[in-house]
Amino acid sequence: MPEISKPAPEFTLPVTGGGNVTLSALQGTPVVLFFYPRDDTPGCTTESIGFSEKLAEFEDAGAKVFGVSRDTMAKHDKFTTKHALTVPLLSDEEGTVTEAYGVWVEKNMYGKKSMGIERATYLIDAQGNIAQIWRKVKVAGHVEAVLDAVRAL
Repeated sequence: MPEISKPAPEFTLPVTGGGNVTLSALQGTPVVLFFYPRDDTPGCTTESIGFSEKLAEFEDAGAKVFGVSRDTMAKHDKFTTKHALTVPLLSDEEGTVTEAYGVWVEKNMYGKKSMGIERATYLIDAQGNIAQIWRKVKVAGHVEAVLDAVRAL
């Protein structure tokens, strides 16, 4: 399980718009990774739209922002187009990144247990270390809280 002030787990994942994103290639820039359960569900849509609306402010603060789920690139592309998202989305189909970041967890909904992504956000500093972690995120006000943390780096 990643910890604050420890190096963030390395990864390379495909990104909407084409190509791949490798965390170590972003060294020198703060990175926000928001993990969410599934494309086009109410909370995930609200969160992704929120990060898209504030993307320019994150960029002005010097940070890169990426959404991460286990959805395919085809689903990400459809989700991005449907909601005019500007925040880049990473596809972790194999689940290695969601597991490395400790967000692939057992969930219990109405007494039924299943595995899924816990909504969580990681702020990684310019040196590649975890600066802040938000677990079991509630969407309301979250984007603003993350933006404040980026500005405080």
